[in-house]
Amino acid sequence: MDVRTERLDLRPVTPNDCQELFAIFTDPAGWWFEPENRHLELVTTERFIERAAARWTNDGLSYWSVRLRDADQVIGIGGAQRHRTGAWNLSYRIATDQQGQGYAVELGIAGLEAARACDNSVPVIAWVAEQNTPSRRVAERIGLQNRGLFTDQNDGKQRLAFADREYSGV
Repeated sequence: MDVRTERLDLRPVTPNDCQELFAIFTDPAGWWFEPENRHLELVTTERFIERAAARWTNDGLSYWSVRLRDADQVIGIGGAQRHRTGAWNLSYRIATDQQGQGYAVELGIAGLEAARACDNSVPVIAWVAEQNTPSRRVAERIGLQNRGLFTDQNDGKQRLAFADREYSGV
């Protein structure tokens, strides 16, 4: 499912995106809040993309590669995927040299709308590291509310759950 926003082309992530996305996932400036999650090897990005691509088939929705429409340049990855809890996990990762221009908000709104259209019976949640103020601002700008600190079931870390409705952590 391709989506066009005002300035972005969002296309289901594929292995063809690997090199460009590895550059984003390996950039230490993009992982200042959780440096241990940075991709140090290309194979880590390849596996991430394989899982994300499979979820398009399994769940009907997953992550998009994010391109600037005018340049056809990959500047990020994001959208919504099923979380282990059944809720939607909203993600918006933009290359550090493209941050601060509203692209994450544009991507986040598209992901939120797509998740609701696919299955509106469960929450849409952006799991945000407490110290990641820029990501917190994006979540707020797209209309999510901080529901508190919870354990993220994907990796067991404590994060803020910004959700589109009440969330109890289950």
